[in-house]
Amino acid sequence: MYRTALRNVLAHKGRLLMTVLAVLLGTAFVAGTLVFSDTMGQAMRNSYSTSFSDVSVLVSASGADDGGPTDGDARPEERTSLTPDTVQQLAALPGTERARGVVSGFTGVADKNGNLVGEAWSARGANFVPDASGADTRYPMAEGRGPRAENEVALNRQAADKAGYHVGDTVRVAGNGAARDAVLTGVFTTDDPKVTSGGTLVLMDTATAQRELLEPGRFSSVVLTAKAGTSEQALLEQARAKTGTDGVELQTGQELKDEQTKMVAASVGTTKTMLLVFAGISLFVGIFIIVNTFTMLIAQRLKELALLRAVGASRGQVTKSVLVEALAIGVIASVGGLLAGIGIGAGLQSLLHAFDEGMPTGSLVVAPVTVVATLVVGVVVTVLSALLPAVRASRIPPVAAMSSGEQPSTQRGLLIRNSIGVLVAGAGLGLILAGANGSGSGAQHLLELGAPLTLIGVFVLLPLLSRPVIALVGPVLAKLFGTPGKLARLNAVRNPRRTASTAAALTIGLTLVTALTVIGSSVTSAVTSMVAGSMKADYVVGMANGRELSPDLTGLVAGAKGVKAVSRVDNVWWHLDGSDQAKAIEGYDADAFDQLVNLTMASGSTGALKQGQVLVNDEFAATHHLSVGSTLAATAGKGEAVTLTVGGVFERNDGVSPVVAPNQLIERHDAHPLVQQILVKGTDGPSAELKQSIKDATGRNPVMEVRTMKDMVDEFSRIISTMLNLMYGLLGMAVIVAVLGVINTLAMSVFERKREIGMLRAIGLERRGIKRMIRLESVVISVFGAFVGVLLGCFLAWAATRTLASELKGLTTVIPYGSVLLFLGLAALVGMVAALWPARRASRLDILTSIKTD
Repeated sequence: MYRTALRNVLAHKGRLLMTVLAVLLGTAFVAGTLVFSDTMGQAMRNSYSTSFSDVSVLVSASGADDGGPTDGDARPEERTSLTPDTVQQLAALPGTERARGVVSGFTGVADKNGNLVGEAWSARGANFVPDASGADTRYPMAEGRGPRAENEVALNRQAADKAGYHVGDTVRVAGNGAARDAVLTGVFTTDDPKVTSGGTLVLMDTATAQRELLEPGRFSSVVLTAKAGTSEQALLEQARAKTGTDGVELQTGQELKDEQTKMVAASVGTTKTMLLVFAGISLFVGIFIIVNTFTMLIAQRLKELALLRAVGASRGQVTKSVLVEALAIGVIASVGGLLAGIGIGAGLQSLLHAFDEGMPTGSLVVAPVTVVATLVVGVVVTVLSALLPAVRASRIPPVAAMSSGEQPSTQRGLLIRNSIGVLVAGAGLGLILAGANGSGSGAQHLLELGAPLTLIGVFVLLPLLSRPVIALVGPVLAKLFGTPGKLARLNAVRNPRRTASTAAALTIGLTLVTALTVIGSSVTSAVTSMVAGSMKADYVVGMANGRELSPDLTGLVAGAKGVKAVSRVDNVWWHLDGSDQAKAIEGYDADAFDQLVNLTMASGSTGALKQGQVLVNDEFAATHHLSVGSTLAATAGKGEAVTLTVGGVFERNDGVSPVVAPNQLIERHDAHPLVQQILVKGTDGPSAELKQSIKDATGRNPVMEVRTMKDMVDEFSRIISTMLNLMYGLLGMAVIVAVLGVINTLAMSVFERKREIGMLRAIGLERRGIKRMIRLESVVISVFGAFVGVLLGCFLAWAATRTLASELKGLTTVIPYGSVLLFLGLAALVGMVAALWPARRASRLDILTSIKTD
């Protein structure tokens, strides 16, 4: 039986090709993801290891700002720094070979057009610490020398190349404050992953770095290198005894490397998980192809299976023989997928380097777990997918199987299938509707449970749905294409299970694509309405990376030509009404508030801000039982008790905090409010002249953004579009597998219907008519799958937006009908393309040979 199974694989290798390709593509996606993520993870770990090679112990000031995306979140009063005395004391420890004071923080650099080089979140500045030879071993100079004076800087190679700078050029750099010009004295290389992963690093002499990034004479951290024979732990204990633990954090070099390794694992793991989810979708789509293939092969080999049963083969042996065929296909496809995945991993790495993303380099990593996981996944998916057709094959009685043609499904079998489908889909719909009419995490969990149940139920019911849905287009096909159109419709519904299995692959893809598109359109529409309805300001000034603005900038912006009104937006977190959880409060200039912010007042007026009172939104007021004239107990940042008086209640506006206070009130009780935005109103509205005037007033700072409300909406729309395009690209593999499924079904169907096609040719249907019939059948099946997917995707998106409506005011379902019609049109095109080869093959069949086919 095993030899028979292997002979069948070789005998039907042409008909199994698409199945092999479907499994191969899915496993290649899995292997490519694992290889690429392992390679990048290892490269980043090696890079960190090299970067920290001289670190035996790191002594850091608590809340130190290293220039990262979250380092600036610590409140100023929570940040500490280290003195030169501390550095000297640590250098004098018995186990210290060398102590290096480090200054680091956020610093951006402008290109020759004044635009920020690289990404703001990875723009850093640090001090250059030369040894006796004038070199800093951390940053070997490729050109020139390190900075020695206030007006000198050095740049990492990637930043200098992107900006087009050379040694001797004047460059513009900036941190949280004013921008300045400096002479480029050197270009260096570094293994620091924070820099090599697309970031920029500006080196300054120590005194300048302290003044611009921290405070004069202070350090962010101290790196200790241990003497030979002194362990990292021993040096750590010596350092702790000298510095204590108040306001200081100590780590050994190994602990620092382990911490970075965990961060790399978390970062790479998130990407890996996302890619594996889409790889799983591709494999899930491939399951339908495998089931379809083996179902059709078994139908075409009824006599062969009957003869095996007649000569003594048991049901178990028949089942095993089919599963052995699936095993052989799974092994072949998985090995091919593994090799292809290794190629994909290498290609992605080369692609990143070709686009100059500056990612750490390293050799390709093919871990044993990658090999095992790819082979196991491919084989298991293939064998399990073939299990149901194998069981069906074993249940065919020898005498019944002697007749030609596929055995029709029993009414009892269809009734059971449809009943299960209705129950599962009904349960899923019930959960989704319950979630859509609720809010919060509980409603989201209901939606998460209901969505897969509904999908499974719809897949089970697809055979039942195929006849009435495809019947809708029957008259159109007959009228437009005559006999080929009528035959195409009849062929599409003659075997509902086969049609459903083929269409299901496209249904999955279109469900996800449509749901994502509708949700993206809905969120974009809600954010657009929120931004347009919450602000009257013409411009919003902020840092490119969302970090804190210098309070001095408010006065500079107010003095710009053409500015009518200005307000900084203070952000503080106070405990309100006895709550243990701090709540956000925003502060605005009371005199400029009405010119900059658009609120709809339910009671009271915005003028209350001028009397030192606060405004609260209607939801907050209802929760805390507040009205105009009520008092609200608060605890300010340093624990000071404050009594707030409510001067007005406004309708919820997601563009502003639930509690709004005047700047003066916040200043009295919080010495360091976080300022991330400055609102500006122009005398004559927004204009290019006003924008340039604001930029000039802030010193042409490359990390400062001056944006209109429309700019902010456009930026958000670009983010949504980028995310959707990424999802479309990742789902593209599933669509390719779905196309293979259509080709596979049509090709095998042509082989199965050779006599029928021969008879059609014999009674006068031309080759062109045969081609048209096959193509239209493919289009009908593809559009059917897409139609169900689009409807299901829209429904799931509606439920999701209903569930999220409490999180974003004004969120309603917005269906982009143009995109939906485009998806259906692309599905029809996919069906047309998928039918090219099967249709050509069918049209070239010899009439006499086909008619006598048994």
